[in-house]
Amino acid sequence: MANIDDLHDENSGTDDGGPSAEFPSPDASSSTNSDMKRKKRKKKSKASKALSAVVDKLSGQSGSGDVPQELVHHVYDHVKQENPEDTKDLDEENVRRALAALKVMDVIDGKSGLGGKNRKDMGEHKFWRTQPVPQIGDSLPADDGPIELSRPRHEIKQEPDPLPKEFEWSTIDIADSQQSREVYELLSQNYVEDTEAAFRFQYSAEFLLWALMPPGYHKEWHIGVRVRTSKKLVAFISGVPVTLHVRDKLVPMSEINYLCVHKKLRSKRLAPVLIKEVTRQCHLKGIFQAIYTGGVVLPTPVSTCRYFHRSLNIPKLVDIKFTPVPRDMTLARMINANKLPSSTPILAGRGLREMVKRDIPGVSDLWSRYMRRFKMYPEYSHEELDHHLLSGRGSGEPVNGRRTGQVVWSYVVEDPKSQKITDFFTFYSLPSTIMQSQKHALLEAAYMFYYATDVAFQDNAESLGLLRRRLLDLIGDALILADQAKFDVFNALTLMDNALFLNDLKFGKGDGFLNYYLYNYRMSPLEGYQAIPSSQGGGQGIGRGIGVVML
Repeated sequence: MANIDDLHDENSGTDDGGPSAEFPSPDASSSTNSDMKRKKRKKKSKASKALSAVVDKLSGQSGSGDVPQELVHHVYDHVKQENPEDTKDLDEENVRRALAALKVMDVIDGKSGLGGKNRKDMGEHKFWRTQPVPQIGDSLPADDGPIELSRPRHEIKQEPDPLPKEFEWSTIDIADSQQSREVYELLSQNYVEDTEAAFRFQYSAEFLLWALMPPGYHKEWHIGVRVRTSKKLVAFISGVPVTLHVRDKLVPMSEINYLCVHKKLRSKRLAPVLIKEVTRQCHLKGIFQAIYTGGVVLPTPVSTCRYFHRSLNIPKLVDIKFTPVPRDMTLARMINANKLPSSTPILAGRGLREMVKRDIPGVSDLWSRYMRRFKMYPEYSHEELDHHLLSGRGSGEPVNGRRTGQVVWSYVVEDPKSQKITDFFTFYSLPSTIMQSQKHALLEAAYMFYYATDVAFQDNAESLGLLRRRLLDLIGDALILADQAKFDVFNALTLMDNALFLNDLKFGKGDGFLNYYLYNYRMSPLEGYQAIPSSQGGGQGIGRGIGVVML
């Protein structure tokens, strides 16, 4: 899952806020006795110290206003993770009071970002305050729906906004090998990195063809900026059409992705202009809503999911500092603890095989029924499913679990007697360049894509643990197959039913978060990495608000 900071001014060139503030002891602030203050400071718990460290990291210049619940969740969860043995007295209200006292609203205004890896500086979100998106602090809407009404085509601006004189607009033809290569090179050299600049996503040309050319795509939604004299591509943004079920409504949208500006041009403030242009192009096609994701907190997430990582190639991951060896474990013990079966997948004797084109009708039926269990998910035709699940399977016979140019791996379980498709799962490849290693050039990462099982429809499937056990088998097989295909790590988010298998299959909690956003659409929150009470639009369980996997 690409943790991409889409539709935001990530290239504004702003700094990372002001000086950090120290977390004050609530008791010390209420006492006038200096000796008492010193004693109470000495007794500050590890949890308070951890909270102080997190706040120091997040704090920028002081701001004002109420502390959003999403921020409270992030800080509280981080402290609990880092200090599980010493947080019995810590609750979200304590976190809220501490953040309010420190006035760290610059986290929301963009002086700092939440999300660990792939965090980006956001300036003060001046651009987003002019856009039809829910603003931080807005009350929950009485009903889901658009913020601004759609307009007829003749009311849409017919020409793009002007660029600085040294640049020009360019419509990118991803089907053209030379132009797709230009996009690949721009992204591979300038796109999302982790905070330590150790890893950067590397989207292959095959991946871009798969991601940006679904049925019904619009070439006009693949937008570039070139240097007028040299014609060099220096900025890019894309959109593809998607129809989403959003609770009980079916909403045509654009899925916005891959906003990237060359590192040397980030003071030119090209990102807002790119966003406005892709918005204009979508409006010209009659699409006035969009979905996008980012690792930073913008106005305003509809949900937040957390990354989990299942280590496969332990020696390499340790060597490149992707994961450490725990204090109570040696490297050899760590390898042994994460070892997977080397050959036969769990469901091999029950009809597991690679998905083929004739499976699409059965997969589509299973998909449609399974996805209705979530609050927001795509509506895919047979043609669209065929594209997303099969068009990226590469060419030739697989060698060591991979075909030439393979992007997506798709498998079904077919009942041997009825020939009915009872289950399917998919994962895709998104490697990252390793920028601080002399030994390794590429981190081979697999990402959980879509899956479904008819066990979900059995009576008491959840209360009896039937669904959980089936998913453990299914995704267990996905891990084995990914390991055979020489992936180094398998990544998943807390969406769909993932929470049922992440811990048992030894996925480790990552420090990255992915925020989901809707443009020109207001709705109450959806459940991501934390449960939400049914009175606030949740009640389904962790992850089950989100059934959309963004590439």
